[in-house]
Amino acid sequence: MNQGILVVNGLGKSYRLGLREQQANTFRDLLASWARAPLQRLRRLGEHDIAAEDAFWALKDVSFSVQPGEVVGIIGRNGAGKSTLLKILSRITEPTEGEVRLRGRVSSLLEVGTGFHPELTGRENIFLNGSILGMSRVEIRSKFDQIVAFSEIEKFLDTPVKRYSSGMYVRLAFAVAAHLEPEILIVDEVLAVGDIEFQKKCLGKMGEVAREGRTVIIVSHNMSAIQALCERAILLRTGRVVEDGRTPEVVRSYLKFLEKGASSAFVDNPERKSSGSVMLTGANMLDDQGFPISHPVSGQPLIFQFDYLNKNGTKQIDVVMTLFNHLGTAVSNFSTRVHGVRLSIDDSGSFYCAIPKLPLPMGDYRLAVALQVNGQNIDLIPNVLVFSVTVGDFFSTGLMPDIQYSTALIEHKWETTKEHIVASVTDGSL
Repeated sequence: MNQGILVVNGLGKSYRLGLREQQANTFRDLLASWARAPLQRLRRLGEHDIAAEDAFWALKDVSFSVQPGEVVGIIGRNGAGKSTLLKILSRITEPTEGEVRLRGRVSSLLEVGTGFHPELTGRENIFLNGSILGMSRVEIRSKFDQIVAFSEIEKFLDTPVKRYSSGMYVRLAFAVAAHLEPEILIVDEVLAVGDIEFQKKCLGKMGEVAREGRTVIIVSHNMSAIQALCERAILLRTGRVVEDGRTPEVVRSYLKFLEKGASSAFVDNPERKSSGSVMLTGANMLDDQGFPISHPVSGQPLIFQFDYLNKNGTKQIDVVMTLFNHLGTAVSNFSTRVHGVRLSIDDSGSFYCAIPKLPLPMGDYRLAVALQVNGQNIDLIPNVLVFSVTVGDFFSTGLMPDIQYSTALIEHKWETTKEHIVASVTDGSL
């Protein structure tokens, strides 16, 4: 365990629920917080039992080691502790217990918004990041042209990064992280922002970094990318390592767990409201070939499959589905009644809903489904499926809008004349 470029031993990170760290706004506030610190520590000693009850462990007893040149994928559902682990490895967050030993320079690309000073220009931030990594100005200059060329944002190099779009930010951030020759490169899911071609370019660069004998740690929901890049994967679940091994086997275990988790919506679900007459018994997502998938892709076909059991001979049902994003906002509603159809059902079987081109940006979603007879719910499950959509080429340009401005993706067209735009609408070429 102690032979490696990165060694994690008994790592744990806990948070007090309901509490928020207070940050000093001025130097006077900072001095005051230092003065209060001894008293606060004494007070916390008296509150130990309460703190233990209120503690949430984002990570617990995590141990593994990584050798030079390894590319390791960290996978797991949202909330499994992946991003917390990367923040600790990047020295952004301190662990509550355990230790991390790193040999060499670490460069991290975490969530958009970290790592750069917003008031500084792109050029200034390149030098700032290099200095933080311990590089001299001569070393940074030797890599400067490569960074600029890779990021493809030369026109905006002297613009403050606070004016960058998320896509521009990620381009420059990845270029800086990958080209300043760290011994360990840590990359979170941020590569899912923006440009498809640039994502491919980044994946190629990470492979190149590994071939040079440097270490790459990557978190992603894109199992295809994990399997293409990583020979080894670590599966986290509720803050613990549940599997560590060859990528194909670990990914297979993860996908089986997701399938098993989906079935929990139908058994002993306290949020379910059912009359027991017609009941959903299963749900899956399928691609356009009818094969099960766990992470739908923007712009690709998606088929929902629902299995049912009909206990009292009901002949026909209506189905209503509502899709919610990670904020709990209803993104879209699907209804057989609105489509002017009613589903005829047997004693048991399946029915399907197909979306020819998934109009959702990257993100996390929840699907609620209600079966109805004569407008009355006979089975309502608010969490039939919980899933993550990965970025795709919705507009067939290799580009995607910034996700903070897009709840849904809508087909549209631009023209400079009214005649052309009207013609494109009327002839169906839109």
